Amino acid sequence: MKNFEYFEVTADIGFRAYGKNLNEAFENAGLAIFNIISDTDDIDSTKEISFEITSEDNVSLLYDYLEELLFYHEVEFMLFSQFDVEIGENFHLKATIKGEPIDWDKHERKTEIKAITFHKMEVRLNDIVELQAIVDL
Repeated sequence: MKNFEYFEVTADIGFRAYGKNLNEAFENAGLAIFNIISDTDDIDSTKEISFEITSEDNVSLLYDYLEELLFYHEVEFMLFSQFDVEIGENFHLKATIKGEPIDWDKHERKTEIKAITFHKMEVRLNDIVELQAIVDL
């Protein structure tokens, strides 16, 4: 099973992230986001940040989670490559993300993400969990 894939959207990038469960799919969504920005294989896990969020449903939780990832990227000037997500009852998410400060001499500069969108965002809970989102470039 692949972790994630991209699909074409005019002027934006869409992705689908997969997992055996909701936690793994959210972790792979984080990986998909940061692979748009840089090559996550080149990002060391030297700094750790933890956060918690609660939302009203799975789609809102996905949106809020991706927004939180972008927030820490922009405020802490960091790139992330490891994501540990635990989703509990009442759409409560605990995440620990690991990465390092941005160094464009070391890290490949790909595409800047301006925002996460709700457009066509989906959470499909089947034998394999599938998440879909579009980011604004």
